Amino acid sequence: MTPTQFHTRRAFLQRNSTGLGALALASLLKPDAFAAIPGNGPAVPGLLKRLHHEPKAKRVIYLFMSGAPSHLDLYDPKPKLVEMTGKDLPDSIRQGQRITGMTSGQKNLFCVGSPFKFAKHGQAGTEFSEVIPNIAGLADEATVIRSMFTEAINHDPAVTFFGTGHQQPGRPTMGAWASYGLGSENSDLPGYICMQSGGGGQPLQSRYWGPGFLPAQHGAVTFRGAGDAVLYLSNPPGLSSAARRSTIDAMNELNRLQLGALGDPAIAAQIENYELAFRMQTSVPELMDLSKEPDSTFELYGAKKGAPSFAANCILARRLAERGARFIQLNHRDWDHHGGLPGALPNKAKEVDQGAAALVKDLKQRGLLKDTIVIWGGEFGRTAYSQGEIKPASFGRDHHPRCFTIWAAGGGFKAGAVHGATDDFGYNITRDPVSVHDFHATLLHLLGVDHLKLTFRHEGRDYRLTDIHGELVKGILA
Repeated sequence: MTPTQFHTRRAFLQRNSTGLGALALASLLKPDAFAAIPGNGPAVPGLLKRLHHEPKAKRVIYLFMSGAPSHLDLYDPKPKLVEMTGKDLPDSIRQGQRITGMTSGQKNLFCVGSPFKFAKHGQAGTEFSEVIPNIAGLADEATVIRSMFTEAINHDPAVTFFGTGHQQPGRPTMGAWASYGLGSENSDLPGYICMQSGGGGQPLQSRYWGPGFLPAQHGAVTFRGAGDAVLYLSNPPGLSSAARRSTIDAMNELNRLQLGALGDPAIAAQIENYELAFRMQTSVPELMDLSKEPDSTFELYGAKKGAPSFAANCILARRLAERGARFIQLNHRDWDHHGGLPGALPNKAKEVDQGAAALVKDLKQRGLLKDTIVIWGGEFGRTAYSQGEIKPASFGRDHHPRCFTIWAAGGGFKAGAVHGATDDFGYNITRDPVSVHDFHATLLHLLGVDHLKLTFRHEGRDYRLTDIHGELVKGILA
């Protein structure tokens, strides 16, 4: 055998991986080129024609209230609980269920009813608290789910669980799965974008909007409220756009050589991230420039020009929806009211009430609500009993995973509906429970995806957002 006929295993892999690397790169830079490949699967970014069924929605705006807002003081009125204020929670209600260490040492678990009034709204007649008058105005637009439940009783695992379907860190979030399966409608913007507002409360970990084990480009890009919207978006002093383009071209040429040698999809993802970052230098400043928005927009949302806020982020979320972003996540902090709830909750609700309601109304009047899902909610609920002494302005509520309330509007959710119910104490679900996995399955369904079929092979196993669970909740579909 001549030397030219002899091939080492390393040489074989290197020469053949060149083709694999090129395919990986092409699938990222021009995913539509793979639409006709048989068996390529539903999870190729941007292959909208590969959806499992006709979608009701194209995009999601997730309004995450970090810290867990009290369902008992916002969405789930309990007159009986008000009557029982100051009396022990009946053992027949608690049923020996686990409670946190913050209240397990209390001599008594005294019931405490909401100090806020509830009233019926809209033709639907859904009851809302007086502290969210604008959200109450969505009574005929939203589905209020009063029977959500979760598995975790502490913040970090509960936030992780609601976002990923698993309490342990490391799995992809809802937005990452949406980006992975559906891609973005705008090649100049990330498919998954995250913004923050509010201060204090529980810390927000970047993995709450991360890609997990999915390719890195499916994690959220965080937009900031001040300075460059994205870190290092602007060129440093003395570096022109032409010079930046030349630098990226040089780096990507080296990356392509390495990709050809190794066929590592992570290198292809890095190339695409560099290209997207360059395109964002043009698209993001235009997106974030609210100077051309009319005064009426700021009045509708309750935002102030030039001032970062949850309301301003809601305006940006609408602009992102218009531009084809797939999943937009707005995190608002400090809903963890273990004490001082009567004074703190109305102030926190006021920060988000007008902006959240305006977002839904604005999307509707622009014709976008029909294919945009807006979700509002936290990671779990709050207890029917008080944490600490009950005083007019100082009682608190502990964590409660057994039941809580979220709402969703648009994109195929039933308008003007209430789903599920809890007992007289807002402690246990009495009708139509909805697990986090069920909600994830339903969300993907509305995006045209069968949750059983959107998978990613990792460490020898096919993973999905719903893990090994999840049932479609037909009662909340339009």
